[in-house]
Amino acid sequence: MEFIEAIILGLVQGLTEFLPISSSAHLLILSKLMGHDAGATFTAISQLGTEAAVIIYFRKDIARIIGRWFRHFGTSKGSHAVAIPKDDPDVRMGWLIIIGTIPIVIVGYLAQDLIDTTLRSLWITAVVLIVFGIILGLADLLGRKTKTIETLTYRDGVFIGLAQMLALIPGVSRSGATMTMGRALGYERPAVARYGFLLAIPAVFGSGLYKLAKSFSEPRGAYGYPETLLATVVAFAVGYAVIAFLMRYIQTRSFLPFVIYRILLGAALVVVLSLGILTP
Repeated sequence: MEFIEAIILGLVQGLTEFLPISSSAHLLILSKLMGHDAGATFTAISQLGTEAAVIIYFRKDIARIIGRWFRHFGTSKGSHAVAIPKDDPDVRMGWLIIIGTIPIVIVGYLAQDLIDTTLRSLWITAVVLIVFGIILGLADLLGRKTKTIETLTYRDGVFIGLAQMLALIPGVSRSGATMTMGRALGYERPAVARYGFLLAIPAVFGSGLYKLAKSFSEPRGAYGYPETLLATVVAFAVGYAVIAFLMRYIQTRSFLPFVIYRILLGAALVVVLSLGILTP
């Protein structure tokens, strides 16, 4: 039974990680419906699968950014390689990813007990789903959205990094938070989505590997290593397909369907909790 549940949770993780609807909220709600909380450790480790899908999908961009970022420091003595200028777009993107990752690393480490306990209340999840859904809708609708990823500034990278920090709360959504901030700052949907995906790589891998290391000495929750690994593999396969879909979708369409879905899910969760069908 645990393996079937793990497959279902991995499927949900893959389907929801990159859409602005909060994968952590869906895993929390679904695992509670199954009779237990899968736990923050299961969520963090299974996210390694979806983040591996990001690396595969954007592998050419990632390899180019890493290569040119290292080369901008200069060449070794006797080398014929040409140093990359500091204002190169890929060099700047490398720094933007590093700078944008700092807020979530600091808060994630200092507030890990709060994240693993209090913030996993379904009441908080319900409210956050609705509130941040409305904020996403307003940011997507209002103002000019003409900036491209090539024009992303360090200031805006920090703001989007601060928004990613909010994804530590189930219901916010990592992609939803970064896309909301990016749209509010005036960036095109494909630009902010691409930066958000790249920005998530160090944070998610850091969190997942940290939780994995801790799991050897602490209780892992409802699922053991085989179930968690299975969920992670399923999440990878499904997540890759979802990335491809989303990058095509946002070329011409808005986030409105996701906004409506978030509000309906949050409202339904409020009703279910009020009736005592689920405990927070």
